[in-house]
This record gives sequence, structure tokens and C-alpha cells, in this order.
Amino acid sequence: MLTIVTNSIKGTATFDASYRYRYRLTRSWLTEGQNLRQVTFIMLNPSEADAEKDDPTIRACSQFAQRWEYTQLNIVNLFAHRTSQPSILKHINDPIGPENNRYLHEASATADAVILAWGNWGSLLNRHQDVLDLLAIHHHKFYCLARNQSGQPRHPLYIKRTTRPTPWQQNS
Repeated sequence: MLTIVTNSIKGTATFDASYRYRYRLTRSWLTEGQNLRQVTFIMLNPSEADAEKDDPTIRACSQFAQRWEYTQLNIVNLFAHRTSQPSILKHINDPIGPENNRYLHEASATADAVILAWGNWGSLLNRHQDVLDLLAIHHHKFYCLARNQSGQPRHPLYIKRTTRPTPWQQNS
């Protein structure tokens, strides 16, 4: 039996001063007596979710995390610029954000597992490879839910919630 906690979720969001960049989003349903078990999803870019408001992607990631018995979900992205249209990223002066690499590293360092999930646009500016290189020390924690035709890790929104993560193999 699977129990999904919906009324005691605590959320945080870390933005730059202009709210142009969202660096990190968390959801925690840790209760007294539980051990902290963190899963980090690295996706493409943030949309409109914040500390209190979820979007469909955050809801999907929360469902995965709870099903896998994690008590905290961390969301970070290859690009920190907030947009609901990934194609805009190629026209933005700095889609990555000045503090993004630090948050990617912190969220990966503290996680028990890191789910790579950026989808087709991850190769923009070769960012996927830059982040894999940046986080190479954590490669033993890397997983994905599935791969798309180009070999990039699939975005979680349209993946069955019963899917289990599999270890990431960079060249597979």
C-alpha cells in the first residue's frame, strides 16, 4: 500500500533578487521519527512553481519521490532562467544564472540519489555535458527514469508513476 502525504508538505524556493532565476525548489514530508532521505531531480529549467505552488512537473516528481520512500525532494535545473517555453532559453543572455552551478552541486552532494531528467533541450549550449562534468564526483548517485531517442534522460511528466529509476550510464 502506498500512502501519499498531501497536507503536511513543507516547501522552499530559492530565487535571485529579481525572481528571474529559480535556483532550488524543495518539498519535504519528513515527519517525526523518520530519517531524512533526499532525492534530487535535475531538470531543464524552472517554470512557475514556488515555495507554495506546484506545477504538474513538481507534482509528478513529488509522486515519484514519495513512492520511492524519500522524505525530501530537491529540484534543480541545468538552466535557472524561469520560463514555460524552453525554446526561449536559446535567446536569453544568461539562461544558466550566476549561482546555478553552486545549487546544482549542493543539491547533488546532499542527495541520496540524483535523477537526471532534463529531456531533449539538455544539449542546448552543451549544458548537459557541462553539468555532468561539474557533478562527476557524484556520478555514483546518478539515475534516470528513461531515455529519449537522442539518449538524453527523459523529463518525468509523461512517465508512468510506477517507473523505478535505473542507474545512469553516460554512453548507453
